[in-house]
Order: sequence, then structure tokens, then C-alpha cells
Amino acid sequence: MTRRENRAALLFLSPWLIGFAVFTAWPLIYSAYLSLTDYDVINDPTFVGFDNYAELFSDPKVALALSNTLFFTVVQVPLYVIVSLALALLLARAGRASGFFRTVFFLPKMTPPVAVGILFLLLFNGQNGLFNTALGTVGIDGPSWTTDPAWVKPGLVIMSLWTVGASVLILLAALRGVPDELYESARIDGAGWWRQFLSVTLPMISPAVFFIVVVNTIAGLQTFDEAYTAFFGAGNTTYGNDAALFYVIYLFQQAFQFLNMGYAAAMAWLLFLVIMVVTAIQAVVSRRLVHYEGGTAR
Repeated sequence: MTRRENRAALLFLSPWLIGFAVFTAWPLIYSAYLSLTDYDVINDPTFVGFDNYAELFSDPKVALALSNTLFFTVVQVPLYVIVSLALALLLARAGRASGFFRTVFFLPKMTPPVAVGILFLLLFNGQNGLFNTALGTVGIDGPSWTTDPAWVKPGLVIMSLWTVGASVLILLAALRGVPDELYESARIDGAGWWRQFLSVTLPMISPAVFFIVVVNTIAGLQTFDEAYTAFFGAGNTTYGNDAALFYVIYLFQQAFQFLNMGYAAAMAWLLFLVIMVVTAIQAVVSRRLVHYEGGTAR
């Protein structure tokens, strides 16, 4: 009976198992092999050992792309969480209108990334963009967001906040799961709004915050679509490109523009290692900061 049930379970799992083997496991294994070769798609791969990995540490473009990506992620993730949490707190007080605003906040998430990249060029144009026009109305002379290397990444960070809708909904659900009794007890003890937020709200929604931090950190380290569309997709050759050269963009160029597939595979595995280390650090830190109903994270 047990063997029959196991066979039935494997039969139902087989579509997923086959899909995982063909579309995930095999590409991972093959990319690891390609990272040890010199492969240009046209000719057969030539085994070169760890030469590609050694070249990663001497390629200035890799260092530039990695530093751009880390800067973007370190700045973008905290702002993303803060804006998402602020909007979720507002929605929690919206009453019957919250359904309408939930839709409004989530709709930008449905915008294709390519469209967001084009929208970035229109909104942040240094001459007549809407963002600088708005700053001009309050007497602020806006910078050249799309050409000044010092402002390219901050502009992309601001533009990334366009898609906070999904995180807002996650945090809103977490806020609505906080027991009212905890707030009542805090008010009886004389806690004001800020103390309630720090001592009740934030600890109770910390698992959702932690999830958003981890997911958006991984997404930030893989940033590609919007920056590529805005600065590289149309053959843009302005000097601001290097400021927008994120790691995955350089990986894409090596793979599909220069046909250095082996080198690109080595870059992909380096990125995998960076993401794994960063996520592991976040998991360790979360043990002291994330509160679960049964206690802190283990």
C-alpha cells in the first residue's frame, strides 16, 4: 500500500520533477561547465580551467559593475521598505477606500520593465522632464539625472519606487494581522503612537519586513531591465552609461554582445555566490531582529 502511494505521488510530481531537471538543474550544471571553458557559441567549448574566474578579479568593468550594483541595492532596499511601510500604514487607516487605493498602488507593478525604462528617460530628462519641472516650481534646480554620472543611480533608485505596490499589500496584510489587544495594552501603559509602532507594530510585522528585504535585495543585485532599456537598449553611448552599468547588464553584454559565454557563466556563478553570502548574512542578523509568534527566528 505504501509503495503504491509512493508511486502515485511520484507520478503526480513527475511534471514538476521533469521541468526542474530540464529547465533548472541541467542549465545550472551546464553553466558551471561553461564557466570553465572558452565558448563563443559558434565553436565548440574549449576547456580553460579557472582562467575565467581569475579574469574576473582583473577586469575593471566587473569591479565597476559590481560596485554600481551594490550601491544601488544598499540605497534602494531601505528606501523601498520605508516607502512601502509608510503607504501600508496609510492604507490601514483608509477604511472603505482602501480597496481603491490598493488597486492604485499595485497597478504600476503591472507596468512592463521596458516601459518603466522609457518612462525614466521622459520623467527624469534634465531639460524638460516632469521631475525637474516639479522641482523647479519650488525653486530647486534639478540635476541632469540621465547624463550626470553622480545622479544616474539615484535617479534609478527613485524610479524603482514606482513598483512598491506588491510590498505595500504584503505589509498591509501583516498590519491587519496584529492583534488589537496588544495596542490596547500599550495604550493602557501610556504608550504613544510612535512607541506603539516601535514596540508592537514593527516586531509583529518583522517577518513580512524581513521577507521584503531579502526578496528586494536579491532583485536589486539582479537589476537589469529598466537600466538596460534607459541607457543601453537603444545604443546609447553617453558618458552616463558607466554609471548605469550594473552587473547583470555587463553579464548580458559578455554573453550576447561579445559572445563570451564561458566568461559570462563565470560571472553568473560569482553573482550567485554574492547573493548566497548576502542572504546568509541577512538570515543570521534576522535571528535577533525578526519576531515570530513562537519567539525569534532560529
